[in-house]
Amino acid sequence: MRVTFLGTGGAVPTTERGPSALLVEREGERLLFDCGEGTQRQMMRFGTGFSVSHLFVTHLHGDHVLGIPGLIQTLDFNDREEPLSIHGPPGSKHHLKGLVEAGGYRPGFPLTVREVRPGAVALDGDDYEVRAFETEHRTVSSIGYALVEADRRGRFDRGKAEELGVPVGPKFGRLHDGEAVELEEGTVVRPEQVVGDPRPGRRFVYTGDTRPVDATVEAIEKPDLLVHDATFATEWADRARQTGHSTGREAAEIANRAGAKRLALVHISSRYAVDASPIEREARQAFAGDPECVFVPDDGRTLEVPYPDDGSA
Repeated sequence: MRVTFLGTGGAVPTTERGPSALLVEREGERLLFDCGEGTQRQMMRFGTGFSVSHLFVTHLHGDHVLGIPGLIQTLDFNDREEPLSIHGPPGSKHHLKGLVEAGGYRPGFPLTVREVRPGAVALDGDDYEVRAFETEHRTVSSIGYALVEADRRGRFDRGKAEELGVPVGPKFGRLHDGEAVELEEGTVVRPEQVVGDPRPGRRFVYTGDTRPVDATVEAIEKPDLLVHDATFATEWADRARQTGHSTGREAAEIANRAGAKRLALVHISSRYAVDASPIEREARQAFAGDPECVFVPDDGRTLEVPYPDDGSA
């Protein structure tokens, strides 16, 4: 799983940070989360390609959706034929369709727009789900998303299988697939004798703009990567409350409660256009894990998300 931070800035873009957009590539499939203005150019600039199958919108503020008309038309100009699904919070369908059809435009490829309730599965994919959860961002309808992979099969103990008399060959695969096999002498070897416990898949959480809320903690336990709103440092905590955002410290406290392994701080206010280190520094001080696992990504940063049992950071 590879995450590319296409836009990490706040409502006002700067020369260094574009509006919100994040791309997740998983097993060859590309999922886009939010689409601020200029997202299609960021995708070209950072080499992600355009073969996005799903777009997940957290809320309807301009810095999260105004890139949709440009992206749709760019896809169309590139002779796209594959379908695209856009998912948004309750009450967003009409407005999202208006963005898709801005200026009377009609895309030449199949496109669907659907609303997702908090607590519902936005996408039931191949061995993974994208689930929606409720966030809190002023008076606007807003949701975050949790990408959760299914458990993987346990490790196959070849040595144990050979010790039990299983011949090297197809029966190894049948056992690993959960099927019991019979040996020539009639002995039956069952999968649980040679296959370990199921291993967890990867878990990714993206909040969009939000105050620190319990729903983020409850979305999924121990995410491998939490991408959380951290618009301000604590010096602007009152402003964060007034505008429905979080500080770096508040994001770290949510990460601690969720058991997150890594924390990416995004939606950085233009107040920190020159130096976002105050946000990162206070989050690292509050984070219960390795401080190096807390960071403010630059636009274009790419991050690999390993399996939980991989051992790499």
